[in-house]
Parts: sequence; structure tokens; C-alpha cells
Amino acid sequence: MVIKNLFWAVFVVFVACALYFNRHENLFGSNEHMAVGKSLVWAAFVGFLAYSIYCSWHENLFKSIAKMAQLHWGRQVGIDLYIGLFLMLFIVYLNENSFLVLLFWFIPTILFGNLATLLYFAIHYDSILSKFLR
Repeated sequence: MVIKNLFWAVFVVFVACALYFNRHENLFGSNEHMAVGKSLVWAAFVGFLAYSIYCSWHENLFKSIAKMAQLHWGRQVGIDLYIGLFLMLFIVYLNENSFLVLLFWFIPTILFGNLATLLYFAIHYDSILSKFLR
């Protein structure tokens, strides 16, 4: 129980820091023509966060990972997840062009998985899209 509470407390601190350090961004609005996408990303983040909290109340994460690690598909899904997370970290580096910013996002991405990547994408939606829509 203590570990679970510590995990979520660390996540709250991480989100607060990410929002604070990116306060210059238009966090919840967008001037771009694809503004509805930013709302969808924020909705995905909130929905996934709510479901993650729900799951943490009903099951022990470490026991679940131990069960999954015994299955071939469980290991494959874990490898697939972390390949995707490292690809997202590469996008963070390309978007920020800063090793320091990459380091800020590295540990939370490894610990919180796609909760961190969804948060990054929601915060930096406009700058990421602008690189693709040039």
C-alpha cells in the first residue's frame, strides 16, 4: 500500500513539474487547425490515468508483472511496450533538441510508461505537429 501511494505521489510531482516547466506552452488550447486532436490527446491521458488508478486499487502491479513475465506473450508485450517508449523518447529528443530535457522525461517514461508519453504529447502537441506539417 505504501509503495502504491509513493508511486502515485511521485507521478503527481512529475506531472506538476512537467506542467510548471512547460507553462509557456498553450497547454489546453491550440491555435492550430488540428486543435480537436489536442483535446483528444488530453482526454486519452485523463482516461488512461483514471483507468490506471482504478487498476492500481484492484491489483498489485508487481504481482501482475510477475504473472505476465511467465508467459511468452506477456514478455513480448513488455518488450513491445519498452521499444515504443524508447521510440517516444527519441521523438522527445528530436522535438526538444536537448539532452537535458530528454533526461527529465527518461525516468518518468520508464516508470509510468504511456502515462508519461501521453502527457508529453498533450503538452507539446502543437510543436510536434508543426514538425510534421511543414
